[in-house]
Amino acid sequence: MSDIDWDDLRVALAVAEAGSLAGAARALNVNHTTALRRLDALEARLNTRLFDRQRGGYVPTEAGELLAEEARAIAPRVDDLQRRLQGRDLRLTGTVRLTTAFVLMAHLLPEPLAAFARAHPGIEVEVAESSVLLDLSRRQADVAIRISQQVPQHWVGRTLGMVEYRVYARRGAPALPQRETPLPELLAREPWISFEREMFSNRFGRWMQEHIPPGQVRLRVDMFNSLSAMLLTGLGVGVLPDFVAAREPDLVAVSGPIADLATPLWILTHPDLRRTARIQAFMRLVGDSLAQLLAKAT
Repeated sequence: MSDIDWDDLRVALAVAEAGSLAGAARALNVNHTTALRRLDALEARLNTRLFDRQRGGYVPTEAGELLAEEARAIAPRVDDLQRRLQGRDLRLTGTVRLTTAFVLMAHLLPEPLAAFARAHPGIEVEVAESSVLLDLSRRQADVAIRISQQVPQHWVGRTLGMVEYRVYARRGAPALPQRETPLPELLAREPWISFEREMFSNRFGRWMQEHIPPGQVRLRVDMFNSLSAMLLTGLGVGVLPDFVAAREPDLVAVSGPIADLATPLWILTHPDLRRTARIQAFMRLVGDSLAQLLAKAT
C-alpha cells in the first residue's frame, strides 16, 4: 500500500461507485482530466488494470473491486482523522472550502467574500456553487451557506435571518401590475414566469405548481437567476427572493411577503472544524456580513 496515494485511492473508489469517470469527477468536485490522470497514475504504479473501459462506463476488474472494497472501509477513518487534525489548527492560514447555491453567490456573497479575502490574505477560499448540498462529513466542503427549512442535525452553525419572497414585475411594464396587489388576483389574472416541471421536487417549484394556474404560465426556467432575467423583459410576473430583486432597480414588488415561502439562511460547518481558527474567522466575518445584507434587502 506504500505506492498508493490516498487521493488516487479516493478517485478509484468514486469511479467504482459512480460507474463512470464523469460521475466520479462530479462526486469529488474535480475536473474530468484530474480524475483520469489520478486513475491512470494509480494503475501505472500498481502495474494493474483496475477498470475495464466499456461503452456503458467503467467496470471494476477483480483487482478494482478489491481496491474499492478496501477503500470503502478506510475512507471514514481517513476523513475522521483529517477533520480531527484540522480542528486543532489554530493558524489563520490554509483553505476554506465553501459550498453554496448559485443565487447566493450571484447576489449576496461577492462583497462578504471579498471583505474576508482582504482581511485574511493567508486564507484561500474555494467556492463550489451547486444546488446539491456537499457532504461536510466527507470533507467535500468545510462550510455550507444555504437557504433551507431543514439542515443535518449534526452540523453546527447559525441562522443569518429569513429570506422573504414576493411577486415581482418589470417596473413600468404597461400590461403588468405596478403596486402591491392581493396574491389571489395576481395568480388568477397575470401572466407568470414559473419553474420548469422538473423543479417541482423543491418547495418553490411545488408552491408554483400548486398555486399558479397552468394556463397563466408563459415561460418556465430552472433557476432564480434565469427567472429574474426573464422578469426584466416584461413578459410576466414571478416570485423572487427579496435579496435578488434588491439588486434590480427595474423590478418592482407587486405583492407582500409570501408567508409559505419564507426560509432561513444558514451558515454551517462540521463539529470537528468549529474550533479551527480559519473556519471560525470565516463564519464570523462572512456570516455577520450576510446577516446585514439580508436585513437590508427585506
